Amino acid sequence: MADATCAQKVWIFRWTAFGLIAGTACLRLVYLAAACPLDLAPDEAHYWDWSRNLDWSYYSKGPLVAYLIRLSCWLFGDLSRALTGHETLAVRVPAVLCGALFLTSLYVLTAQVFRRERLALAVVALALTLPILSAGALIMTIDSPFICLWSWALVFGYRAVFRESSWSWAAAGVCLGLGILAKYTMVLWAPCFGLFLLCTPEKRRLLLRPGFWLLVALGALAAVPILWWNSAHDWATLRHTQGHAGIQDGGVRWLGPLNFAGQQFALLLGFWFVIWAAALWLHHPGSERRPELRYLWFFSLPVFLVFGLCSFKNGGGEPNWPVAAYVSGLVLGSGLLARQWTSSSANLRRWTRASVAASAVLGLLLTIAAHDSRLVRPWLAALAGPASEVNPTPLRRFDPTCRLRGWRALAAAVDEIRDTLRDEGRTPLLAGAVWTLPGELGFYCQGQPKAYSFGPALGDRRSQYDLWRPNPVTDARQFLGEDFIIVGGDPTQLRVAFERVENAAEVVHREDGMPVARWHVYVGRSFQGFAPTGAQRDY
Repeated sequence: MADATCAQKVWIFRWTAFGLIAGTACLRLVYLAAACPLDLAPDEAHYWDWSRNLDWSYYSKGPLVAYLIRLSCWLFGDLSRALTGHETLAVRVPAVLCGALFLTSLYVLTAQVFRRERLALAVVALALTLPILSAGALIMTIDSPFICLWSWALVFGYRAVFRESSWSWAAAGVCLGLGILAKYTMVLWAPCFGLFLLCTPEKRRLLLRPGFWLLVALGALAAVPILWWNSAHDWATLRHTQGHAGIQDGGVRWLGPLNFAGQQFALLLGFWFVIWAAALWLHHPGSERRPELRYLWFFSLPVFLVFGLCSFKNGGGEPNWPVAAYVSGLVLGSGLLARQWTSSSANLRRWTRASVAASAVLGLLLTIAAHDSRLVRPWLAALAGPASEVNPTPLRRFDPTCRLRGWRALAAAVDEIRDTLRDEGRTPLLAGAVWTLPGELGFYCQGQPKAYSFGPALGDRRSQYDLWRPNPVTDARQFLGEDFIIVGGDPTQLRVAFERVENAAEVVHREDGMPVARWHVYVGRSFQGFAPTGAQRDY
């Protein structure tokens, strides 16, 4: 009877977790279909442009994100256009699915390690309060499939090691390989796994078993198309990654680690960063004898340290770079919180419960505000101050969602200029002054035309647009005499490449009377080609 009651409780937790995960995914889809005020982020639009040109790999990333977007637009493109008038919903469906699968993996991993389904349910619920995880389940960037695959590789790796599941070695290897195709950070999974086995005497023998090498081989196999593509493109990804990490910079940024730590502290709302750090300290390999918890440790701190060391060169990098460190770290920290939650010390219990509740409420409020920042715009506007000539869009300093606003308004203004030039008998081409613009123009302009990047000629970094041929920077002769509508850039620089450059429009997108985005649009008459320049960057 006791066993039956226990099994019944287990299924209650599992079905509750399933309902929470599935319900959240459905709400996200409804939000994207009916109420989402956010246009595609520049990265999303860039990857969508990749999906129109499928290849073995791309300038800065592997090909998985492009194939997922292409498949989703093929399956849901018509529905997305019928519901929203464009394909934004279709582009983001994979992010929602990856987010649901990630939460499922968190539940499974927590239940495996601690054998406590109630704790696994709590981890899923708490994960839903973290803004960084909610953003990854809505915005379709490389992080969505990457984190999903990293976490499922953890699940299968755990099964392979602790449950001696032979098929789990292959499953973990497939996740490793697909993860590499999503984001190169996935490469760190294999050495973290190897370090765990090497530093855990009772599991060290697995390093010599076929399962481990099958896992590594499957991961390496996925890198073949990336290496093959790069060998045909002058190792563009390697040069981009070196520049992005700051390796090409000869200097050392001594405050970089401090900036890096501050970013991560803010990303985890302070409290969760402290819990994560405390859990790592309490369970470090020198004192932790339970191999299950050592397993989580070795997939967290080493990843964090890699990016922490890189911060000496890149000044701290992007806040999301070490996010994989927090997947196993969240599960490890949940065990610490569970002990403190029922501690014999009344003060510790009260502090833990109050801190968890406060952090969860703060996270939920920030998540809601990110979904629609209009709810908090009066406060943000007061904080930002009035617009000025020096700072025409002050709200952008405090509202990161401004990067996802106004693109449809820009495309509408560009379409009006296109119609005017067509009335003159001209068929203008589209271009952006930086690499973030062509994808947005191609996605939202009428007919989804091809757009080019003038970035390398104007001092911006190189991108995938510079590898697609022909393009006006590299293959100027094939574009001689063409008219271009150009978004952004310095007209003085643009005049070098055209017979005449005209100021066509200043597009200011306002919401609630506040300017949140501004672009200058020019018409370049009769393209002549850019002079060779050394200003372009490879990253």
